[in-house]
Amino acid sequence: MPESKSRNAWFWVPSLYFAQGIPYVIVMTMSVVMYKRLGLSNTDIALYTSWLYLPWVIKPLWSPFVDITRTKRFWVVLMQFLVSIGLASVAFSIQGSAFFQWSLFLFWIMAFASATHDIAADGFYMLSMSQHEQAWWVGLRSTFYRTAMIVGSGLLVVLAGVLESKNGLPPVEISVAAKTGAAIVSTFDPASVEIPKSPGELRVVTQPSSLDIALSERSAPEAKAVIKQAKSWNVQHGFVADDKPPLKPVDNQNDSWWTKCFSGPLRNFLTAHFPKPEKTKAAAATAGNFGVIYFALSSPPPAGKEIAVNFARQPSGIEYLGFGKSDKGFRLMEGEHFVFNAANWSQPAMAVIQLDPKLKQDASVVFLTSSGNIPLAWSITLFVVAGLFLGFSCWHSVMLPRPPGDGPVVTHKSLFGEFFATLGSFFQKPGILMAMAFILFYRFDEAQLSKVISPFLLDSRSAGGLGLATSQVGLVYGTFGILALTCGGLLGGFSAAKYGLKKMLPIMLCSMYLPKLAFIFLAFTQPDNFLVTCGAVAVEQFGYGFGFTAFMLYMLYFADGPHKTAHYAICTGFMALGMMLPGMWSGWVADIVGYKHFFVWVSCSSLPGLVLALRLKIDPQFGKKTAGA
Repeated sequence: MPESKSRNAWFWVPSLYFAQGIPYVIVMTMSVVMYKRLGLSNTDIALYTSWLYLPWVIKPLWSPFVDITRTKRFWVVLMQFLVSIGLASVAFSIQGSAFFQWSLFLFWIMAFASATHDIAADGFYMLSMSQHEQAWWVGLRSTFYRTAMIVGSGLLVVLAGVLESKNGLPPVEISVAAKTGAAIVSTFDPASVEIPKSPGELRVVTQPSSLDIALSERSAPEAKAVIKQAKSWNVQHGFVADDKPPLKPVDNQNDSWWTKCFSGPLRNFLTAHFPKPEKTKAAAATAGNFGVIYFALSSPPPAGKEIAVNFARQPSGIEYLGFGKSDKGFRLMEGEHFVFNAANWSQPAMAVIQLDPKLKQDASVVFLTSSGNIPLAWSITLFVVAGLFLGFSCWHSVMLPRPPGDGPVVTHKSLFGEFFATLGSFFQKPGILMAMAFILFYRFDEAQLSKVISPFLLDSRSAGGLGLATSQVGLVYGTFGILALTCGGLLGGFSAAKYGLKKMLPIMLCSMYLPKLAFIFLAFTQPDNFLVTCGAVAVEQFGYGFGFTAFMLYMLYFADGPHKTAHYAICTGFMALGMMLPGMWSGWVADIVGYKHFFVWVSCSSLPGLVLALRLKIDPQFGKKTAGA
């Protein structure tokens, strides 16, 4: 591939995989934040944004068309341009009255363009590099992809937040402190609250201007009653929309076929071989103390206008980079978003802040109101990203190499004939059954573990967890975890490039599976030392990053051939399926057997992937540097 080698990979691999990650995190993460800031209910956000993941799940269905039409280079540049157009269109749409329907539709189109870009980019990566270069770069490309995750979920959200605060009403900072010996308030009557009004510039006024919450426990029913009272008051006075999920009909008739044939027998097997400890999780009788802040406007809003006010804890430190995402022991239970109009501007809206019951010493944070033109702020943010993608499209139209093998793979006259031939050729590959089983089961343990780790770290010790505060969980995974994962991925790529995949596979298998034992250790010992927990999570994440390299390289190896682009996309589809299905039942299994035996079960779940991996037939030279490579 002499022409492709004339372009240094540093000029295009980092930007290509950074560009691959940004649309995904915008659609799956940033859109959730945006819709929340625009005042949509949690029910609508969760329901409709979940469907946006579908294009990445079903992308193998149209991957053959990318392989048999035009070049992968063409598809990469075109899809980046379409993503740019899609982002700009979403930016325009959220300024209108029907913004939710239009923006969802445009996000959906953008998601299909992004999924197509993923197909083409991965195919181009394989075409433009030798096997040794692919192995060397596999860890680095994952690093740039994860960097895109951080930028999309962190810096872009910060940009939108800054823009929100720079227009509209002045922001109001409210200091909230947990103090030993502070007064305990027993009743809250918003109807009797009078917030001073004043003429002049329109602004948000609060009572109190700062809030002290006593470090003490309250009964759980009392806390729930106050939160329910605040929610009801805010709905009745038009500050928030009613957010009641539809009730599902309860069918207590005969058990379904699924229960009789699968979930029932599995439950019996788990309870027999992984019995749950006698000490089970009981409903907490006590909760953290809480306080209430009231909001109103200083004067009526302009005629025919509504003023939307958002209320949230002011981020600090590494949270600006998307790490941490902690509340530091202070939870806003009600009052994230208010809408004031001519009818309710002088009425007090209620926000309830509750302390984490694990918080045992004095602490304070700052909460902040933002009431600017929120749609404008998010429009500007999306326009910035649209411009970035237009730049990516121009950059890659120049910087991407032109490998001789990059072109349509055609063996039939009919386009549909080509499509089915490409799809069928994947299932005719030698060792297809073993490969599919390996792809489905290699992450069988990780798929279950990833859904339960955070609940385990947060749950109380009496429930079998570690009882960490939310801030500690953010620190564990936002810093220690992501650094260890990145280091493991880089080392895995360099090692495979030096020694080859076949030689490194047993070591990578051990690094993938053995660190799961760290969670058995944590579950059975429940250490008090926070650094021990950080170390255990770092070891597991490093091992996962190192071992996952083998999985990525094997998919590159198996997909190699005339239709490598489409075949790699099909492999990633099976990979997504292998993560999705076990994750769906992992919480159910944890509830049945408890955390201790759940982690034992997860460790045992690694055995199918281990056995299958050791039986794979891999070229000993795959990944190694060869003469002229």
